[in-house]
Amino acid sequence: MGPGAAALIPVPVPVPIPIPIPVPVLIPALLALAAAARPAAAAWDLRALRCGFSDDCECGFGPDVRGLECELAVSVVGQPLARQRVMSAVRQFLAEQDPVKPLVMSFHGSTGTGKTYVSSMLIRYLFQGGLRSPYVHQFSPIVHFPHAEHIEQYKESLKHWIQGNLTRCGRSAFVFDEMDKMHPGLIDVILPFLGPSWVVYGTNYRKAIFIFISNAGGEQINAMTLDLWRARKDREEISLQDLEPAISKAVFNNPHSGFWKSGIINESLIDFVVPFLPLKHHHVKQCVVSELVQQGLEVRPGVVQEVADSIPYFPEEEKIFSSTGCKTVASRISFFL
Repeated sequence: MGPGAAALIPVPVPVPIPIPIPVPVLIPALLALAAAARPAAAAWDLRALRCGFSDDCECGFGPDVRGLECELAVSVVGQPLARQRVMSAVRQFLAEQDPVKPLVMSFHGSTGTGKTYVSSMLIRYLFQGGLRSPYVHQFSPIVHFPHAEHIEQYKESLKHWIQGNLTRCGRSAFVFDEMDKMHPGLIDVILPFLGPSWVVYGTNYRKAIFIFISNAGGEQINAMTLDLWRARKDREEISLQDLEPAISKAVFNNPHSGFWKSGIINESLIDFVVPFLPLKHHHVKQCVVSELVQQGLEVRPGVVQEVADSIPYFPEEEKIFSSTGCKTVASRISFFL
């Protein structure tokens, strides 16, 4: 988790449907959105064709790789594997002038470990305006896809939303939060956009970025991290090979996960699985210090200790890892001042 307030309490960001829509008109609104995407795509044909054969359509895409690497190192505590995976993904993707396929990343871990914080940081260092860029699109299943009975309408609107925006700008980014709450089967509608062969209207869809964020797999990550701790191995020694198979199996076989039996997993379209490890007591103390500094408060060792001690830890006997990461740190500080 990062040190600033943003690391502890995610700040609301613009999403494709920014104004809450009453349930009775939700589906018509989504269908209208899908219908609007079709003529819009046609109107963008000439622009998209030009973008496909020139470099003047980067759409505010201005990666600052050094800045990203520096902030990951300074602000993200207890996640050596996540930092390594994110930097590897960015460097490999940017090294290709004409990527073979879109960059597809999936962040997994329990609550409060920094998934949303790191995804926001990544977007901020890739796009001018960060999450407020018109070329960055964020989806929440609770906000955009709340009703299981309307899944077919959601599929249609999501497909046309992504196709329309990729036609407008091939350098777009799509962030899918809380994939563990996504209706199973819905996300596979975007599967054609994730592969290596999609160049439509001359637009290179392979320059897009897709990020999935999920708590699914968190239990497996926690269990394996605990086993390694009991074997006296440092978290720096944990490798992706230790974790990735268990994560993939967990999300693919979980009927309550958005990736349940998903072709995205089955066809290996995720390029980088990024595991977030559970945080230990000293990591939580770092979050407390950072939050105190962020709020302009004095950093008193007694307060830091008391706040960190007030958070629940697991397993029950050893109390090694925070059950909520750093998620509740900000809300607890006032009780100990």
